[in-house]
Amino acid sequence: MFHRKALSAATTLSVFLAGPSLIQAGTGDVAAGKRIYLEVCKTCHGVDGKGPGVMTFAPPAADLTSPQVQAKLDSRLYNLIHEGRANTAMGAWKHSLSPKEILDVMAYVRTFGNSPSQQ
Repeated sequence: MFHRKALSAATTLSVFLAGPSLIQAGTGDVAAGKRIYLEVCKTCHGVDGKGPGVMTFAPPAADLTSPQVQAKLDSRLYNLIHEGRANTAMGAWKHSLSPKEILDVMAYVRTFGNSPSQQ
């Protein structure tokens, strides 16, 4: 497991004060997001984001390459990762990932929409 540096209170506060309209996956680091994704997300969503991964659920883990997921606003995607999704296995990652790490994962997930099958 890689080491996470604690964010300063000012950085964390600025992400939350920015509000949902200013949350943008493009501000995340794709390479860092890939590392985090492969560590914590691939078990459920699979290496390629299409799910299911090693574990299967009912309802199944979201296909992160799907137009339905890729069409979500960044603020909605952020909230799904941060707060989790009710009545699914998608738990809240707000206690394990910093706001910056969630943005990094979002930036990486957005690359799944760039595959030739999505164009």
